[in-house]
Amino acid sequence: MAQQDDLFKKIVSHCKEYGFVFPASEIYDGPSAVYDYGEYGVELKNNLKDYWWKSMTRLHDNVVGIDSAIFMHPNVWKASGHVDAFNDPLIDNKDSKKRYRADVLIEDYIEKLDEKVNKDVAKAAKRFGDSFDAELYKTTNSRVVGYITEKEETRKALAEALTRNDLEAVRNIIVDKKIVCPISGTSNWTEVRQFNLMFSTEMGSTADGATTIYLRPETAQGIFVNFLNVQKTGRMKLPFGIAQIGKAFRNEIVARQFIFRTREFEQMEMQFFVQPGEELKWFNYWKNLRMAWHKSLGLGNDNYRFHDHDKLAHYANAATDIEYKMPFGFKEVEGIHSRTNFDLTRHEEYSGKKLRYFDPSTNESYVPYVVETSIGVDRLFLSVISGSYCEEETDNGEMRTVLKIPAPLAPIKLAVLPLVRKDGLDEKARHVANSLRLFFNCQYDEKDSIGKRYRRQDAIGTPYCITVDHQTMDDNTVTIRDRDTMEQWRVPIDELRSVIESKTSMINLLSTLPHEN
Repeated sequence: MAQQDDLFKKIVSHCKEYGFVFPASEIYDGPSAVYDYGEYGVELKNNLKDYWWKSMTRLHDNVVGIDSAIFMHPNVWKASGHVDAFNDPLIDNKDSKKRYRADVLIEDYIEKLDEKVNKDVAKAAKRFGDSFDAELYKTTNSRVVGYITEKEETRKALAEALTRNDLEAVRNIIVDKKIVCPISGTSNWTEVRQFNLMFSTEMGSTADGATTIYLRPETAQGIFVNFLNVQKTGRMKLPFGIAQIGKAFRNEIVARQFIFRTREFEQMEMQFFVQPGEELKWFNYWKNLRMAWHKSLGLGNDNYRFHDHDKLAHYANAATDIEYKMPFGFKEVEGIHSRTNFDLTRHEEYSGKKLRYFDPSTNESYVPYVVETSIGVDRLFLSVISGSYCEEETDNGEMRTVLKIPAPLAPIKLAVLPLVRKDGLDEKARHVANSLRLFFNCQYDEKDSIGKRYRRQDAIGTPYCITVDHQTMDDNTVTIRDRDTMEQWRVPIDELRSVIESKTSMINLLSTLPHEN
């Protein structure tokens, strides 16, 4: 666990040192849990959004996109339930004065039981060798069986307490399991209470005429209120989806783990409208398709898993999370939910407007059911950085830090480097870089030795370095260096564009995905 903590600290440090993520308003010791994306971070983030957007709107002819406003009528959030029910159960430790989400404390406890199981299984596997049966061991070893039983009982108790909104029962779990504050080490807890997560502000030209409005806590409602607009203007037939990328805001009291849980974040959501009764079929379809999308990033299939919800939201009849193995454990990156017809029905009720679909095949109007896919851009960003970060020893015994980001997503696709700044090599290299800038995000670098420049490009994840040397002046060829293998080969300058394009095109990722509904 200590090694994983050290790895996470290295990743956070790397993100700042190399221009990926900065603390917001840092020169003023700005607000916690708010971050700015630097020059390489914004490029990676934009590439991730571009990949998601194209996979949704280009690979599915029945999915279209919108961009709805952040400010919405306050009744939108009354209809959605956020005004009355968008709360987190919070608990304070009286000794450390620190505040925690009560459910997260319990989930962390459950995760520690998981770690104990895995540690015991790993020890047994080492002891018994190739003949070891891990699944049999989990059902026969009394200590491991005890961990697993306690884990399942605790998870069930938490789900039941949250479903009943029984805050006393949630606190009792914390007390009964002797869960202590990570700071003080004591279990001197307050009562659990609910805290609404929405930011509010006022809109209007005068104090008396101002209206209280909210910064949206999710982007989904902007899709729901535009359901009929899109359906009619796009002549959409069920099933069809509406996709959106946008900022959302939540007043997280227990924001933590770098950009994993922040107060200002970005979502990529798609609401897929279906005929009632078909929602679970489409839920399973999108569940599997979204997992395939994540695995296409090449970060290791074993680093992903589904986590089906024990406690369903009030609007859902099925829900699962796609979790990625972060340095601090498996954590949610994307949620897939069958939201039934809750949202459209509520907006009908609060707006007084019909939000129904006329089905020509049945000659009737009805409120569609909805399957949602919702992915956090910042969490996706963190998973890609975490999965790509690598420290390795080179053939000459040196250590290098490299981000093995998939080439189509890399912030900089190639760097052009003159071997030395003389003999016309620098001028030739600049000419090569300028000829490629219209096609790729390309960087020219002439400072320091060629070895240091390679290391700098490795650290920001540049997949290919082009070196202009003395041979270039004779035969118009350059050296291409591969980031991951460090192999080098020569290519004529006239062929550079096609070579780099074949290796860094987004099509390489998109073509691996299924794209038929």
